Amino acid sequence: MVLAVIRQEPIKKNDNNNRQDGILFTEALTLTKFGKFNYFLIFISGMVLANVLLETAAIGFILPIAQCDLQLTNQDKGILSAIGFAGIIVSSHLWGFLADTKGRRKVIRPTLLAGFVVTVFSSFSHKFWMMVLLRFINGFFVSGGSATIYAYLGEFHTDKTRSRAMMGSSFIFALGAMILPLIAFLVINQDWILPLPFLGIDYKPWRFFLIVCGIPGFLCGISLYALPESPKFLLSIGQQTETIEVLQKMLRWNGSREQLQIKRIVPEEDLNHSPAKMSTSQNSKMFIAFLQTMWDQTVPLFHKKYLRTTLIVCTVQFWLYVITNGLYMWFPHIINSMAEFMNENPGQHKKICEIVYDKHESLYKTDGSMECITKLEDNTYFYSLVMEILYASSFAFIGLIINRVSKVTVLFIIMIFFSSCGLAAVFTVDPSITAYLYVLLFLVGVAINVLGATTVELYPTNLRAMAICISLMVGRLGSVVGANIVGALLGTHCELTFYIGCVALYCCAFLSLLIPRASLDEPVKQSLESA
Repeated sequence: MVLAVIRQEPIKKNDNNNRQDGILFTEALTLTKFGKFNYFLIFISGMVLANVLLETAAIGFILPIAQCDLQLTNQDKGILSAIGFAGIIVSSHLWGFLADTKGRRKVIRPTLLAGFVVTVFSSFSHKFWMMVLLRFINGFFVSGGSATIYAYLGEFHTDKTRSRAMMGSSFIFALGAMILPLIAFLVINQDWILPLPFLGIDYKPWRFFLIVCGIPGFLCGISLYALPESPKFLLSIGQQTETIEVLQKMLRWNGSREQLQIKRIVPEEDLNHSPAKMSTSQNSKMFIAFLQTMWDQTVPLFHKKYLRTTLIVCTVQFWLYVITNGLYMWFPHIINSMAEFMNENPGQHKKICEIVYDKHESLYKTDGSMECITKLEDNTYFYSLVMEILYASSFAFIGLIINRVSKVTVLFIIMIFFSSCGLAAVFTVDPSITAYLYVLLFLVGVAINVLGATTVELYPTNLRAMAICISLMVGRLGSVVGANIVGALLGTHCELTFYIGCVALYCCAFLSLLIPRASLDEPVKQSLESA
């Protein structure tokens, strides 16, 4: 069978005749109530998001420790810290297309399991290039879950509960992220070594740390066997019976033994076009038809109706990821350098970049030799834990107000405030205060989840997963750019890395005010009316 060109199959618009023997999807979803199913889904979604952080940010913790084992220069560290995001970029478009045409769960489940398998293999890497290759493949699969989970979670909830559900998953994400410094502290700082002469390596704690960070993704992949496909996606491809079965399953999970009395579900406005479908044709070649299908699924995002929205979302996403992923990959290195300075020079004052310059000179000596680090300072884990606790607290707070305050306003405040903390960190001379300001800079990452919740409400169902994947793809490009820029500049132009990122986020804060508000304000109105 050969793939052919897509056809957009229109579904008739809703009218009074259509509704005589049917019920709107939102009304049907409301009948399932909100209970155990939703909480379980929110938890799994949050852990899928946390898995992305664990798989990618784990590299940041091992870079100082693996420096001698893999013979890493600063530029090598930049490449290794960014390569996972490169894999995510390459695959984001593919997973978005498959999620919009084949199903959300069919993408999320296998990619999570495959990502864990690759992680296990990467822990045995004995060469820099091998680690780079395997972490690239890991990023390729990790993208499938992260890029699709927003659409999957959102389509099980109504406008009234969707934003809160997404912020709930973000809170779980933050809690999951909190285990990263704890895992690092418990695993990396151990003294054991397992010689594996047949592989030419000594298996050290930092290698086992990679596997431990991949376990949540494996468990989430297994858990998804218990969850159904998105009912909204099923309805968009005309599977009425399957949609009703999913809704009935949700109701049963939520504690009701009632039978849903639904004969037919009427698609809503954003379901007036089904996802792109591929048909057979002898004259079409598989690869060309596949690319054509992906292209036709993407082009609507850049039509006049969505062009401004798409460009703004992608631009803001890019610079958020430059800081929260690109610069963050160097967080353990920078904060560990500061912790060392404070331990060795109690009471002395020095700016953050002066400390970084001194550390760079001690690591890479003029004779070409390297200083090997076997453990990280305890305060490095402490500051990492503080950051994750603040993350979780921020998500919890935003989850309480997200339906009562404009998402655009929340985005603006987050970017302005935390960017200011980052700039202040450059000029502060007390290392203990600087460390906390530096930690606060990374809380701007909360805006990524708010932007994700915003994006879901800006696009119709048949474009939603692709829109999220495109924005995340651009964001991960920011991760690659950020990690490599920091790797190139940190040892000689440390201050410039802060100036570029923080000034860009100021600009993005004002740019976010141009995001269309009509569809975003509706859940706020509904929430206020219900209150």
